[in-house]
Amino acid sequence: MDPHAPSVASALHRLIAEQVARNGGWLPFDRYMALALYAPGLGYYANASRKFGTMPGSGSDFVTAPEMSPLFGQCLAAQLREALEHTQTHELWEFGAGSGALARDLLRELGERVQRYTIVELSASLRARQQEALAEFAPRVQWVSELPAHITGVVVGNEVLDAMPVKLLVRKELVWHERGITVKDGQLAWSEVLTHLRPPVEPAGSHDYATEIHHQAQAFMRTLADRLQSGAAFFFDYGFPEAEYYHPQRHMGTLMCHRGHLADPDPLEAPGEKDITAHVDFTGIAVAAQEAGLATLGYATQGRFLINCHIGERMEAVSLQEQAAAQRLVAEHEMGELFKVIAFHRGAFWDALGFRTGDRTHTL
Repeated sequence: MDPHAPSVASALHRLIAEQVARNGGWLPFDRYMALALYAPGLGYYANASRKFGTMPGSGSDFVTAPEMSPLFGQCLAAQLREALEHTQTHELWEFGAGSGALARDLLRELGERVQRYTIVELSASLRARQQEALAEFAPRVQWVSELPAHITGVVVGNEVLDAMPVKLLVRKELVWHERGITVKDGQLAWSEVLTHLRPPVEPAGSHDYATEIHHQAQAFMRTLADRLQSGAAFFFDYGFPEAEYYHPQRHMGTLMCHRGHLADPDPLEAPGEKDITAHVDFTGIAVAAQEAGLATLGYATQGRFLINCHIGERMEAVSLQEQAAAQRLVAEHEMGELFKVIAFHRGAFWDALGFRTGDRTHTL
């Protein structure tokens, strides 16, 4: 079934409009974002659109690091091998495995060191794509749709936190409002209500200001901390520490959509047909995890992390074309600086490979 067929788009629009009506004519943005991305069979991540790919011609909307170069997974595997050894565990967990490219590269690199690879995946269409990509590892790979009560092992999440629904706050004439969705003349439209909610840092100045708060991502971290009995967790995503995230100059927020490898700022147009994301507040993530009992292992740029994991040496052994693709992972003007890696651990601290130089935990 074509995920962009009028019947599918119309069905999602009707579902959203129904939810707006049931909620008294106004729906908070985080609930809208959850429907637009995850409504069963209709939301962006729940329908059968291509999503991940290196070129627009493939029908994809964006590319992630594992699709860009297998060196990403190979370098990460060096860190995960060390983490498995230090935590004396034998299982990898991946949240939102996308196309399955990262799982494939990790399993090939780590071999029998990983006794089981568990993917937490909400999307049936993505699960089917992952099962095809990982067929050679079938005996060791399993899928679940929710977290079990207890987890033992090393957790990985690449571009997972940015896809968790956010609340939108808007300051107008020094008065804070929560931005949500209403329906006007049959079309989705913005609407704001007064709110007691505040960002963790009050932006300096008196100018109007829009931003996001990340209640769901922080709740996810608390849940993970509660259930991770032994092991570690590594998350890759684009974002900033709190002081940069809520800087007075970032007055338009970070909410963004991606479709056909192009970015646009309108999440209300064509819901279900494009990705909706917000940059990650890494300070909020770290505080939520630490308050729930997970200590921070390290925080660094993706570029520095991969260099620490010897991507430079690996690049010397591949073709010039492959080197060019891998260079995008570490270059400051590409993914190297904007993307960060944050890691947590249960148990004794160790000097983790990926953070041995350039650790920025002090900036959180």
